[in-house]
Amino acid sequence: MGHKYDVPALWCEQMGRVVDTQNELAEGAYVTGQSLQEMRQAYRTERAFWNEGGPEVPLTVDRKVPTRHGHVRVRSYRPGDQGSLALIVYVHGGGWVIGDVDTHDRITRTLCHLTGAVVASIDYTLAPEARFPHQIEECRDVVAHIRRHADEWGIDPADVSFAGDSAGANMAAATMLMMRDEGSLPSARSMLLFYGAYGLKDSMSMRLLGGPWDGLTEDDYRYYLDQYFASPADADHPLFNILANDLSCGVPPCHVVAAGLDPLRDDSRTLAEMLTLAGVPHLLTEVEGVIHGFLHHSKMLDQTMEVLAQAAHFHLEHPLDR
Repeated sequence: MGHKYDVPALWCEQMGRVVDTQNELAEGAYVTGQSLQEMRQAYRTERAFWNEGGPEVPLTVDRKVPTRHGHVRVRSYRPGDQGSLALIVYVHGGGWVIGDVDTHDRITRTLCHLTGAVVASIDYTLAPEARFPHQIEECRDVVAHIRRHADEWGIDPADVSFAGDSAGANMAAATMLMMRDEGSLPSARSMLLFYGAYGLKDSMSMRLLGGPWDGLTEDDYRYYLDQYFASPADADHPLFNILANDLSCGVPPCHVVAAGLDPLRDDSRTLAEMLTLAGVPHLLTEVEGVIHGFLHHSKMLDQTMEVLAQAAHFHLEHPLDR
């Protein structure tokens, strides 16, 4: 089994209260041995509490958007009626198998409120009902559709950014890279990537961190990947292994956020270092004393709003280079 850090002894006081609250709301929500239906319902139950409150957004609309795989629900958040606004495409996390636009609603509302952009949150098809790269293709088609119908969505089709958390950060980056490589998106404004998986198969943080509090032990992570991949070879595909891509061309400024007590921490550190080598403007923010998934906990965790405000500032200070 090996030795691991005593993570509960290392997290900050507010993080400890968050974990206690999570256990009261839906203990075992992140246990991968249960059925998918049980896991998804426990996740929704636990997340419903964290989505209460937060900023109000004047216009929130759910739409069905056509893709090559059928229609996908997309929730758009708009701060008002002011003309054509920047677009932030948000891809939610949940290990590719759980979560939806509701479980991440407070995060996306907050990003809309802080950035003044239209945020489009994609309710992609979960695994294992669909497997890689199905979800990336859905996200790509959603972005292309929104850009083609820019007037209807009230966005500037040239001003597109990508954001996501955890598995969603992986898919957000993959969607941008797919569109870059096929030439369907000439440029993007920014990427806001929160504690994502970017392709490392092993790392110090994977070995030493992870437990029932985050559902990210090595066995848990292997479970999620087994649900997502159509083949074990997909682990090396550049639309999953973000680190395998050429990052020196067509990659916008990136805000990379890591949680200090997260098994995926070293994925973010490695991505940031590769962005340095590729000459891509970026900011690496590593939040000490918090675990994977902390972006949900703005009701109780001060660092959450600090990071979201920092991400919004990063977006605003990197206007599109036309």
